[in-house]
Amino acid sequence: MSSPFPSGLYGGRLTIDLEALAANWTSLNGRLDGGAECAAAVKADAYGVGQEHAGRALFDAGCRTFFVAVPTEAVALRACLPQAVIYVLDGLFPGTAEHFIQHDVRPVLGSLCELREWTQICRTAGKSFDAAIHVDTGIHRLGLTPTEFSAAMRDQDLLGPFVPALIMSHLACGSTPAHPMNRRQLDLFREVTAPFPRISRSLANSAGILMGPDYHFDLARPGIALYGGQAIENKANPMRPVAKVEARIMLVRDVPEGDTIGYGARQRATRPLRNAVVAAGYADGLLRRASSTDERPGGFAMIGGYRAPILGRISMDMITLDVTDVPQELLKRGALVEMLGPSVAASDLAAYAETIDYEYLTSLGRRFERVYAPLT
Repeated sequence: MSSPFPSGLYGGRLTIDLEALAANWTSLNGRLDGGAECAAAVKADAYGVGQEHAGRALFDAGCRTFFVAVPTEAVALRACLPQAVIYVLDGLFPGTAEHFIQHDVRPVLGSLCELREWTQICRTAGKSFDAAIHVDTGIHRLGLTPTEFSAAMRDQDLLGPFVPALIMSHLACGSTPAHPMNRRQLDLFREVTAPFPRISRSLANSAGILMGPDYHFDLARPGIALYGGQAIENKANPMRPVAKVEARIMLVRDVPEGDTIGYGARQRATRPLRNAVVAAGYADGLLRRASSTDERPGGFAMIGGYRAPILGRISMDMITLDVTDVPQELLKRGALVEMLGPSVAASDLAAYAETIDYEYLTSLGRRFERVYAPLT
């Protein structure tokens, strides 16, 4: 992919490995039990890596069903994947049904109001337009309650010709497999969907796939694991990294012992330091909460195999790194340092920022040069 500006004008580079993305999908697909289908969540611009590029790579790998969050994402995805099945997780916004039908995308109906609006469209047309129904099994966001769902499915006056293409629910605690909530949701989902064996069912996200066949049902819809993220806490991550962020060194300078670094003077040098200033900050998605202070360490970067801790607060456009122990020949002006990638996992950075790797990945790269190539 060619960038609109020469490479040297960018403060950093976001490299995206579409081969790794496809390999992650293939790996997850291989874990599914029996005839279960592996879909893909490509919402939030495919977790920050680019919806169009990711969608095509996943389709070429064999994926045929995709999940996005909002209708605009679905319409954009339809333009590049004319043969895919596309579901909209946020459901049916009022008065927008004609756009779903025009672009052949499927709402995930998450309330009785949405269900009534969609079934009225089907009744007027005299046929069933494809859509999913979301059943809330305990996360208490979108979804019909189990009681609402069971009553609606028995109410032919409500449904008319509409037959759901999919019944789905969503795990609240999948990242923690031992949490009892997982089994409660699984049992409830089985119970409420059992009367409808001919309708496909979906419960598993990335974590659900990794938790085993009990959660697989007919269709799984991985997200974070596709992009190399950590789906299950405190367990080795089996997925390949997909994104790499590098930031450019602008200046290396000495910091005397006792001097402070960065906004707020929150960190003081406890020894004479060398400080590399790199051209990336929270405006590029490198979260300010990963800053370092005297009270707590922050995140880190990697330079030629050497760990370079963040010093002081991350600011909008730059980060300072402790490069005291990094060989001088690696610290050339203009050199790129790894802020995220094979040597710096998103889950590690997220821990320093007291968040999750989902937030990191979906925030990255607003101003970076974007390159689609294998990670090196």
